Amino acid sequence: MSERLPILGLTMGDPAGIGAEVIVKALADPEIRKLANFVIYGLNEILTYAADRAEIEAFWWRDQYDRFNLPYQKPVVALDYDDIADPLCEWRGPSKLGGQASMQFLLDAIKHAQGRKIDAIVTAPICKESWKLAGYSRYPGHTELLAEKTKAKRYAMMFAGLPRDQRGTYCIQAPGGRGAFGLQYAGLRVVLATIHEPLFEIRNKFTIGCVFDPIDLAHQALHDWMGIERPRIAVCGLNPHAGENGQFGDEEKRIIEPAIQMARNIGIDVHGPFAADTIFLKAAQGAYDCVVAMYHDQGLIPVKLLDFHGSVNMTLGLPIVRTSVDHGTAFDIARKNRADPSSMKAAIVMAAHIAKMRMNATPSA
Repeated sequence: MSERLPILGLTMGDPAGIGAEVIVKALADPEIRKLANFVIYGLNEILTYAADRAEIEAFWWRDQYDRFNLPYQKPVVALDYDDIADPLCEWRGPSKLGGQASMQFLLDAIKHAQGRKIDAIVTAPICKESWKLAGYSRYPGHTELLAEKTKAKRYAMMFAGLPRDQRGTYCIQAPGGRGAFGLQYAGLRVVLATIHEPLFEIRNKFTIGCVFDPIDLAHQALHDWMGIERPRIAVCGLNPHAGENGQFGDEEKRIIEPAIQMARNIGIDVHGPFAADTIFLKAAQGAYDCVVAMYHDQGLIPVKLLDFHGSVNMTLGLPIVRTSVDHGTAFDIARKNRADPSSMKAAIVMAAHIAKMRMNATPSA
């Protein structure tokens, strides 16, 4: 077993958002800092401001971003992109400069992960409008850019709610917790068949492959990362009542059922298609280890309803590890010391867990 702590790269996201605040608050927790060593890609001035507002004493070592050089003297290092700091300190909301900055943080983290200088990336939220203003409109979000830069042929988004134990500590595997409205749940996990697609455009990309791939990738992640020997996967229908035998559309019979059969043919324990208005409750109560949803909001509404602050976004299919918070930039509360770091903590816990498993599975040179 590897005795080295994994090194996690935390990207600050849009500097005008709550990324700096949730990173500082998450890493201020000594239990979180025990999990790994950390490299923050961002703006030291904004990180320091967030710490001051939260009455947290700065605990990190600052270095210039172009002098990245491990090992450092402290377990938390902030790579400072201070050549773009001054204008951003006064700006609010989406901006070209914010898009350029958040993109540079991410590109450098990807480069370092590919070069094995860091073991995983944890991303704070970016603003898609800022990316568009900066000229990156062809990337709807982190996931698509990560897939392109790592040359991933297949990829998918998984959202996982991490239950907490009696002490409030996040658990990868746990008997369950209580989500919204006191509902007992086992930690709902959802993978998306389509990601950032306009609802009326899904029909143009809805194929057997786009349903099969997330089933297959979810099976691999549940087995390899979460230690589930034989994952049980449920698949949603696209239409109301899962089409009800063709009365409300034929996509279930024409696309989803063949994809499920393909997955069964290679030994995956997968079931469906089920009506989306009932299957998430069964999965949340432990009947299934994961649900494959057909489109963005179909899958994310139940995840965020159950545990908005404790859910993690993971990108499946990449050669590197990436997790993320499940929320946005929250410009309206940025720099007001009102952001909840729970999702960032959960993302760090998951990234450290996966990175450690990969380190232990890889023979030392």
